[in-house]
Amino acid sequence: MTTTAAAPTALTIVPMRAEHADRVLAIYQLGIDTGDATFQERAPEWAEFDAGKLPDHRFVALDRSTGAVLGWVAASETSKRAVYRGVVETSIYVHPDAAGRGVGRALLAAQIDSTEAAGVWTIQAGIFPENTGSLALHTALGFRVIGTRERVGRHHDRWRDVTLLERRSPTID
Repeated sequence: MTTTAAAPTALTIVPMRAEHADRVLAIYQLGIDTGDATFQERAPEWAEFDAGKLPDHRFVALDRSTGAVLGWVAASETSKRAVYRGVVETSIYVHPDAAGRGVGRALLAAQIDSTEAAGVWTIQAGIFPENTGSLALHTALGFRVIGTRERVGRHHDRWRDVTLLERRSPTID
């Protein structure tokens, strides 16, 4: 089942590979630098990033004319326990210059399709409430707010809340 319409014609969604590492980590750092994307202070080295992301559920959006990486999405395990084998957590980052071009929607839709094909029944996300663009994207693709973790951590010397969202697959019983 396709989650959304095809990606905008200027984009190609492909599996994330090591050849994309430098651009993926640079886009991650740009997101970190906004102060509203993650508690992370810096992007990790590729080996650490690669080890923490599920290889079958990570993608990059490429500009068809230049081949440049415009954004990425990746899923991580939420637990090693067998009961949670169908639950993953998503992360998505789009280069600021590519905002508003449908990059995030195309990436998240590709990940939803790949996780459903693999039997994943829940995708989770934790998003700062100030990141209204990410909240709107997730909501548009079927995620629902399940709560807010208030003052869950300190970030740049202030307490931050995290809005928790989940998308339950309508096709997996």
